Amino acid sequence: MKKRKHDDHEEHIDESWLIPYADLLTLLLALFIVLYAVSAVDARKFEQMSEAFSAAFNTGAGVLDNPSVIKNGTQSQQRIEDQDKTNTNQHENTESNLQELMKKEQEDLEKLKKQLDQYIKKNGLSAELDTKLNQSQLMITISDNALFASGSDALKSESKELANNISKMLEPYTGYEIVVSGHTDNQPIRTQSFKSNWDLSSSRAIRFMDVLLQNNHLQPERFSAIGYGEYRPVASNDTIAGRGKNRRVEVSIIRKYVDSSNTQQIPATPKQ
Repeated sequence: MKKRKHDDHEEHIDESWLIPYADLLTLLLALFIVLYAVSAVDARKFEQMSEAFSAAFNTGAGVLDNPSVIKNGTQSQQRIEDQDKTNTNQHENTESNLQELMKKEQEDLEKLKKQLDQYIKKNGLSAELDTKLNQSQLMITISDNALFASGSDALKSESKELANNISKMLEPYTGYEIVVSGHTDNQPIRTQSFKSNWDLSSSRAIRFMDVLLQNNHLQPERFSAIGYGEYRPVASNDTIAGRGKNRRVEVSIIRKYVDSSNTQQIPATPKQ
C-alpha cells in the first residue's frame, strides 16, 4: 500500500518571532555603540539618547535610523578632548607664569640681601647683624645687644637709626609679608614690667616694629609681631656666647611663591 503523499498545502513553522528578535539585537548593538562613543555622559547627551530610544520603541524606527545620537556622542567626545587640551595649555601657562614670578622674587630678595650686607659691612655691624636667604624667607637677625639694654624693651638711640635704615631698604618690597619676632635666652625673668620671657620677647618685637612703621611708605597691614621667649634657640644656652646668640630680634621677609619640590627642612633645635 502506497504511502500518502504530503499535502502541498502543509503549514510551515511560524518564524515571525525572528523580526522582533532581530530588532532587539539591533537596539542592543546601538546601545553599546552609543555608550562606547559617549565616555562622559552629561545631561544633554543623555536626553538626546533617551529621545532616540523612545522614538525607536514608540514608532518602530531603529536607533540606527537616527544617526544624530552617535554623531552627537562623537562631537561631545571631541569637545571633551578639546577641553582637556585647553586645560593642559592653561596649566602649562600657569606653571610658566609661576616660574617667572618665582624668578623675579628671587632676584628681588637677592638684591635686598646684597643691600643689607653692604650696609652691615660699611658700618662694621657684622657681629650684631646677619642675613640669611632660604626657600621660605629672607631673615635679618639682630643681636639684642645692638637694640636693648638688659631686661628692657626700650630701644637704644643708635638702634632707632638702625631700624630707620632697614625700613628704608624695605620700601621697594611693600608687597611682602614681614614678621618681626623676639627671642630670649632661657634665663628666667620676673620684673614689674615683664613676668616672663614671653612678655619680654613679645614687647621687644613690637617696639622694634613700631620704629619700622614710622616710615609711612611701608604698609602696616603687611606686618606682624610675635614673641617666642626662649623656645626657638639657635645655640646652646649652656654658655654665655650661646645665650647671647639666642637673645635676638628677627625681621623675616616672607616669600610669596614657594617651590614645594625644593623646600628646605627647618633645622632641628639645638639641645640645651
